[in-house]
Amino acid sequence: MNRIALAAVAAAALAGFIGGGVYLAQRGPGDDRFAQCRTGRIGGDPAQLGGPFTLIDETGAPVTEADVITGPTLIYFGYTFCPDVCPLDNSRNAEAVHLLDGRGYEVRPVFISIDPARDTPELLSEFTGYMHPRMLGLTGTPKQVQAASRAYRTFYRIQDADDDYYLIDHSTFTYLAFPDLGVVEVFERDVTPDEMAERVACFVDSF
Repeated sequence: MNRIALAAVAAAALAGFIGGGVYLAQRGPGDDRFAQCRTGRIGGDPAQLGGPFTLIDETGAPVTEADVITGPTLIYFGYTFCPDVCPLDNSRNAEAVHLLDGRGYEVRPVFISIDPARDTPELLSEFTGYMHPRMLGLTGTPKQVQAASRAYRTFYRIQDADDDYYLIDHSTFTYLAFPDLGVVEVFERDVTPDEMAERVACFVDSF
C-alpha cells in the first residue's frame, strides 16, 4: 500500500473515531483514571469504540468479546496476506507484549482477520504462532467480520482483483481494551515497542 493510500485509509478511520466525540471536551482531567497514561495525540473518546462481536477462533470455535477480552488486550485488524504493514505492526505488538511479560504484565495480543475468504483458522494459527504464543487469531463470516470492524470503527476495502492475490486497504490502529471497560486507548503505527509497553503498563497499573 503506498503512502497516499495509507494516509487516506488512516484519515477515514480517524474521522470516524473522532466522530465519537472529543474526549477531553466531554470529561475533565480529574474524571479520567488513565489521564497520566494518555498522549493526547488522538482526540476521540476511546470509550466510543468496541462492542459486542461473535467470531471464530483458531480452533474453529465461536467466541464473543467476553471470551476474548478477559484481561488487558491489544486488538489489531488486518490479514495474513498483507505484504508489509500487518506483519510489521503485529511484530511490534508481539515485541511489546514480550517486554511486558518480562515486567510481570500479562497482556493478550489479538489479530482479527478482515479477509475471511482466505484466512482460515489454521492459517491464522500459523501466523499468530510466529508472533507470540499468546496471540489469538480470529476470523468469521463476512458479516461477522464486518460487524466487528464497525464496532471498532476500522476501515477496510478489498482492491479490485481478478485472482487470489488481491490486496486490502485497511486502517492500522491497535486498540487496548479491558474487560467491562472496553477500549481505553488507541495506538498508531509509529509507536515503538518500548513506548507501547510503557504506556500499556501505565494503563494496567491504573486499572
